[in-house]
Amino acid sequence: MSDIVQAPPIAAGSEDRQVKLVKMAGFGAGEKSTVAISVATALAIVLLWWLVSALGVVPHLFLPRPDEVLTQIGAIYRDGYAGASLSEHVFASLFRIVVAALIAVSAGIPLGLLMGLNRWAKGVLDAPIEFYWPLPPLSYLPLMIIWLGIGETSKITLLVLAMFAPICLSAQAGVRSLPIERVNAARSLGASRLQLFLDIVLPSALPEILTGIRIALGVGWGTLVAAELIASTRGIGFMIMSASQFLATDVVFVGIGIIAICAFTFSAAIRFLEAFLVPRKGKL
Repeated sequence: MSDIVQAPPIAAGSEDRQVKLVKMAGFGAGEKSTVAISVATALAIVLLWWLVSALGVVPHLFLPRPDEVLTQIGAIYRDGYAGASLSEHVFASLFRIVVAALIAVSAGIPLGLLMGLNRWAKGVLDAPIEFYWPLPPLSYLPLMIIWLGIGETSKITLLVLAMFAPICLSAQAGVRSLPIERVNAARSLGASRLQLFLDIVLPSALPEILTGIRIALGVGWGTLVAAELIASTRGIGFMIMSASQFLATDVVFVGIGIIAICAFTFSAAIRFLEAFLVPRKGKL
């Protein structure tokens, strides 16, 4: 019988290599926050603005300094502008944009979902939406005045038309991008049509819908100045247009700044809602 040679045990010492976890490289913008970069960019823009205006590169009539714009904000806050206080101008614009957004959302989301689920609805609604969607609001502004007069109805209708299309089309795109595997899996488990819609279709379309609402709000704020051209005596857009007629550039900058702050606040609210309702977005 041959001798059995026992192999010496492998001693565990300092030379052993530990298993290291390797983190996969990210793609795109990555997961790190960009707030610091954005703040630095904003400060750089303000500094460049101050240098250009202080050095007289652009005439003072056309580009006031940032501190002069801040001073004008205080003056408008104390004394108002064009027969109305600053709060009245802001409230008038917020009222129009919020009412129009509620109408556009309540109509655009159901119709967009219907267009994504039903080919007859898509065939009927797609043509008129695609026809008027590329048109700038100023092109059908005269029709709003002729048909609806110069009151609040024409202003809000103009804003609704501007915001309706992106919301409706985004809801439709959300349904059309739904993977058919999810639908078939739900059907195989015995899901009813209502359960299929509430548990599969709507959650899958929600990210696209929220993105469409953000885009629509941006379009709405851009249309606000045009909407407030219609015999307005209140509103941020009216304040901007009135100031531009008198070359009050600092007041124009004040109005632009207020619109930017309001638009940023609305966008941040939608982002917060998106993070709450769709926490999985960008992680799957």
